[in-house]
Amino acid sequence: MQKVFYNLFDIIKKMNIKDINRIIKEDGIRSIDLKYSDLIGNWYHITFPVRKIEYVLNHGIPFDGSSIPGMKSVEAGDMVLIPDINTAIVDPFMKFPTLRMLAYICDADTRVGVKKDPRSLAKRTQQYMESTGIADKSYWIPEFEFYLFNEATINNGKFAAGYKFTSSENKEDLPFGYKDIDGTAVSNRKGYHIDIPFDKYADIREEMVGLIEKTGCEIRYHHHEVGLSSQQEIETELTQFEDIVDKMMYIKDIIHNTALRNDLTATFMPKPLYEEPGNGMHFHIQLKKNGENIFYNKGTYADLSDEALYFIGGILKHGRSLTAFTNPSTNSFKRLLPGFEAPVKLFFGLANRSAAIRIPKYATSKEMKRIEFRTGDGTCNYYLAMSALLMAGLDGIQNKIMPTPENGYGPFDENVFDWSPEKQDKLFSIPTSLEESLEALKDDQAYLLKGDVFNKELIDSWIHEKMKEVIAVKNRPHPFEMNLYYNL
Repeated sequence: MQKVFYNLFDIIKKMNIKDINRIIKEDGIRSIDLKYSDLIGNWYHITFPVRKIEYVLNHGIPFDGSSIPGMKSVEAGDMVLIPDINTAIVDPFMKFPTLRMLAYICDADTRVGVKKDPRSLAKRTQQYMESTGIADKSYWIPEFEFYLFNEATINNGKFAAGYKFTSSENKEDLPFGYKDIDGTAVSNRKGYHIDIPFDKYADIREEMVGLIEKTGCEIRYHHHEVGLSSQQEIETELTQFEDIVDKMMYIKDIIHNTALRNDLTATFMPKPLYEEPGNGMHFHIQLKKNGENIFYNKGTYADLSDEALYFIGGILKHGRSLTAFTNPSTNSFKRLLPGFEAPVKLFFGLANRSAAIRIPKYATSKEMKRIEFRTGDGTCNYYLAMSALLMAGLDGIQNKIMPTPENGYGPFDENVFDWSPEKQDKLFSIPTSLEESLEALKDDQAYLLKGDVFNKELIDSWIHEKMKEVIAVKNRPHPFEMNLYYNL
């Protein structure tokens, strides 16, 4: 198999920047803002005057990679940011006219995307998929679930710890000083598709959607989700992998900043509220080759082709290690509890919301046939999580991993939580904690290393950084422990 490292500098030098110069002139752009992601998925940025655009395109911007968590050692910290002009948009939030672009993190000497740059890894994933001959494009729909709170106060110190979130939509969770004098805060019902005036922030979602569509990403719909304390969902149309992984970073940024601009605060935390619905991030996936959807075969179970079933089998087989990337927070596993809609069993089924992989029943045409991975959440680094899912599915196709009821992968079209405990125990389960998922990744990572897409250095750094989070949470007293043990 050919290696898929490539020189980003040479690719970008060949691009025509006439469109960029036109935007700069028409919008009176003063500055260029370069954004890049660390290993965890946090965004960083550096801003330079617009007059330096051609110089930066030719030379990049050097920076100290050792200052970015998990990126590189102090001994070899010099890296360079190379802008990707295909990601340029006029920044909707900066005070002064600014053009923002995403950047690749490259080695300062070679201008090759470094092994631990998430964007470079996603590019390697695309090239690896093409090199297999299985498919040349993958299409995705991410579902963004998040809460919009009026207040979010968080305190973690040696002598005090706690948090408080409030929402003017929920009568049991009103902000300080909010009187609900119009009676539009509600209780004792679910928030799913709740209508205005009780859906107080429909206009803010619409504002978000308007900004998202200006990035070139089409939105399928948006609505109020189940959580009464202003839980929201925004869902895109099917979009190519290479585009959607970047657009998702813009979408998350737009949601956060639009919320703040409207005196609200947004969170994608999987479980910010006890005994209230959690935030997932479902991924709809479809593969195409030469323009044909290779997941479709009329007349089979759910009209799925063998390639689709093998792809499902690969994800289910590697499902435990995948959670290290798709559910990479200690909070993730407070959402993933047996008996709730968030799936914890590794099987698939048609329209089955208790399944890790659901086949949407409404997607019946050849053009729309796809699978939906339902376990993930918004604390993931999109570049890594989606690349890992694609690598697992491709491994399933390459090794013909057929999911069957006999091997426990389904299809099962029933709510498995209605089964007897003995029958449920025969199904494979996802890990019950972040630490357990990282252990699974240690044991099952060969599928990620194919084609040099992932690499040992990245995976080891990922495990190291995430174990810091495990230990930080594990070592702190929990507020509920005070209820249980303070007076013993």
